[in-house]
Amino acid sequence: MSDLRGRLTDGAYAVGWSAVKMLPEPVAARLGRTIADLAWKRRGERVRRLESNYARVVPDATPQRLAELSRAGMRSYLRYWMESFRLPAWSPERVKSGFDAKDLHHLTDGLASGRGVILALPHLGNWDLAGAWVTTKLETRFTTVAERLKPETLYDRFVAYREGLGMEVLPHNGGTAFGTLARRLRDGGLVCLVADRDLSASGVEVKFFGDAARMPAGPALLAQQTGALLLPVTLWYDDSPVMRGRIHPPIEVPGTGTKAEKTSVMTQALADAFATGIADHPEDWHMLQRLWLADLDPAKDPEKSTVSTNGVVRDPEKGTP
Repeated sequence: MSDLRGRLTDGAYAVGWSAVKMLPEPVAARLGRTIADLAWKRRGERVRRLESNYARVVPDATPQRLAELSRAGMRSYLRYWMESFRLPAWSPERVKSGFDAKDLHHLTDGLASGRGVILALPHLGNWDLAGAWVTTKLETRFTTVAERLKPETLYDRFVAYREGLGMEVLPHNGGTAFGTLARRLRDGGLVCLVADRDLSASGVEVKFFGDAARMPAGPALLAQQTGALLLPVTLWYDDSPVMRGRIHPPIEVPGTGTKAEKTSVMTQALADAFATGIADHPEDWHMLQRLWLADLDPAKDPEKSTVSTNGVVRDPEKGTP
């Protein structure tokens, strides 16, 4: 990212957090839909990529259906941003009422057991809102990881934003971050990772909607090393102001096999859980980049994000529409 583009990007997010959070909620929602529709009508590279990804998720969709999905997807994507910009101004009561989690007992029972819990999510819905709900409603602090990429000012802004929501954000420093996450889990803590896209080129190959993709090994490796529960989470929106979510049953560590074999089996199970949630609510999957191996061009730089989380992208831009 050039210095000029970095400054412009950082400035845009600064305006978002300072201005959008002051708007009444209905006004912010309308603004988000308007921006989404304008971006969708332009049919820029990211919108076309979103539609291409949806074509894999819904392979029998007609061109008209794909267009409808991509428009709904852009509206969902902008809802994510409008909510995220406003989250720091939400009252605790608004945060608590803003998310409804099904099968929450998987998480609460896991935390009560003292063995530590890893929540792994795809880019569905608003994971920041879900995180704020955990720290506010459940009064449970958790740890995540952000890779230090340029521009530094934007990275610092996102770290401050998430720490303000009650999260512990670790800088991504290879084994250092992994070791700290492992210690948090051994102490009975909670770790949350967005884990449906790997940018390291060393992730685990999985079958995802019938084709090969790579997903990060981190969640499975942490579960093996620490004995923590690994719980997939999927999120979605409906027509209400409340985001919905589901805590899926734990992914167990296989009883036999090498570490690599166990990691492969567990990561595939994670991908399968993600696919279930994405298939049910494809319009809420904000994947505006290439994901499947067949879509990647090794001769070109990967579609890089500005900030990423342990094992997978935490993408503040997620690509400009």
